[in-house]
Amino acid sequence: MVATVPRARRSWAGWRFVGPFMAVFALVFLAPIAYSIYLSLFRTQLIGGTAFVGADNYLKALADPQFWSAFGNVAIFLVVQVPIMLFLALLVALAIDSGRLYGASFFRIAVFLPYAVPAVVATLMWAFMYGTRFGLVANLSDALGVRLPDPLSADLILASLGNVVTWEFVGYNMLILYSALRVVNPSLYEAAEIDGAGQFRIIVAIKLPALRGALLIATIFSIIGSFQLFNEPAILKNLAPNAITSSFTPNYYAYTLSFAGQQYNYSATVAIVMGVITMIVAYAVQLRGMRKEV
Repeated sequence: MVATVPRARRSWAGWRFVGPFMAVFALVFLAPIAYSIYLSLFRTQLIGGTAFVGADNYLKALADPQFWSAFGNVAIFLVVQVPIMLFLALLVALAIDSGRLYGASFFRIAVFLPYAVPAVVATLMWAFMYGTRFGLVANLSDALGVRLPDPLSADLILASLGNVVTWEFVGYNMLILYSALRVVNPSLYEAAEIDGAGQFRIIVAIKLPALRGALLIATIFSIIGSFQLFNEPAILKNLAPNAITSSFTPNYYAYTLSFAGQQYNYSATVAIVMGVITMIVAYAVQLRGMRKEV
């Protein structure tokens, strides 16, 4: 006869496994969010000290031209850079999965390797190449005898940042897409070849439909990453002070408010507002992607 475990004891068994994770999750994720919301409800003034202001900081953020200028920069960055990055990642994943690429293993590692480079190191490396007085751009200008456009100018800074981020994350997204391709049943390819389908037809009819879920995940991650853009502009600001302002991106704006302006309450407000916008956009993309799959 099999002994039964008491219900109360059985219910606590699962919590023993998830308890450590939940404790860490609450400490490093939920607690900072709760504290940020708490800070956003107050305002510290030279006269009167800290006072409860309710939603005044949020109303100020929604009417702040610097915040919306920063949001416009990351929105343009998202609309232009993310499709290019995902398209390149898709091409690489399809090329590696085709089995016709010589040295596919080495090529896969080579494409993924930039993701292993810390963002600070990658940005400094590209900053050296972007320099018009030194580095690659300067050398090319001297070799060609012409004055090449400055990649760190106000007109090209977003494209330069997009190039750095694309170089960093193409390999990461390629790995997501390539992993999805590896789980496709090989019998589908065999059946398609028997029916006379060429490689292009196999890609359109089999591989791309199989990649919808992976593309959706990669798109959501890329949207979140675009709205969180911080490291690259923060590092390049010293080299491009006229192109990258203190409110170039929302995260950099919140950082400047907090550490340079000592406006901790308003900085928390900007961060919360941007977090909500990111959540709404990512959720909308997820819903749209799920509808297409259905």
